[in-house]
Amino acid sequence: MKGPFMRGAALLAKTRIDPFILGILAAVGVAALLPARGSGADVASVVSSVGVGALFFLYGARLSTAEALAGLRHWRLHVTILLATFVLFPLLGLATRLLESSVLTPTLVAGVIFLCALPSTVNSSIAFTSIARGNVAAAICSASFSSLIGIVLTPLLVGLLLHTTGNGFSLHSVTSILLQLLVPFVAGQLARRWIGGWLTRHKKVLGRADRGVILIVVYTAFSEGVVAGIWHQLSWLSLVALLAVNLLVFFAVFAVLRFLTPRLGFDREDRIAIIFCGSKKSLASGLPMATVLFPAHAVGLVVLPLMLFHQAQLMICAVLARRWGAQQPARELAPSQA
Repeated sequence: MKGPFMRGAALLAKTRIDPFILGILAAVGVAALLPARGSGADVASVVSSVGVGALFFLYGARLSTAEALAGLRHWRLHVTILLATFVLFPLLGLATRLLESSVLTPTLVAGVIFLCALPSTVNSSIAFTSIARGNVAAAICSASFSSLIGIVLTPLLVGLLLHTTGNGFSLHSVTSILLQLLVPFVAGQLARRWIGGWLTRHKKVLGRADRGVILIVVYTAFSEGVVAGIWHQLSWLSLVALLAVNLLVFFAVFAVLRFLTPRLGFDREDRIAIIFCGSKKSLASGLPMATVLFPAHAVGLVVLPLMLFHQAQLMICAVLARRWGAQQPARELAPSQA
């Protein structure tokens, strides 16, 4: 006789609901009902940071130095991602000025433009690239470089596109990226000689780590928004309109990358890395930047587009990553698929 778990698994199989998406929705639901507050928020933040660091340690241990250097030399891929992140996105952000007052308030338009000037997210871009069996080496190099250059380039873009007040960006952001991402990756490279073979034989360990870290990041990020009360500052109609604008921006970038990458001669693995790194924006970089680039009273609404975009991109990319990862590694994705 089947138990509840087996019946639930059978139902998921019949309805083709992605369990990973259910996990993300569950993390969002738990954050909405039981957000991390006070010391709990501090613990959640530490767990998230440790998880991301551990993930990059595992990436460094699994990835050979030769593959990492090859990824760094893949300049055409990196240029494509940077152009999407810091040129295509900002142009689309400027286009939302046409919606000011009629669809979005001036503050929300400023938030969308700020969102479009941010660097690519790092950990989830690489995790989704890994799940989809893309070029992880190139994704690590490109996403990390995007975050590093974004520390300088994002405030400059925001200054050009918007009138902001604040103290610019801090050296602390650079230090955080180095300590949380680069140092664990290098440590993993150094430890590869001892644990690299074991990780290669147990690839499922890294796969579970990818998904687990993403769920922790989702819960922590959504908790911050719930505790800050930003969801109660707008009507449902305004939130729906903002979400629609965010989705239009995301799918516009996605469509351009999906159309151009096969025509530029990139193979399947490279196209996956470009799409996941080039179509995403970093909540981890955006929140601290907003606090120094915008007046304190406006930060809550300015980061609201980023909060919505972050949740939407995780859910959409989770579906795509699992779908593409389930395909045969040797199979080439058609232009309509990647």
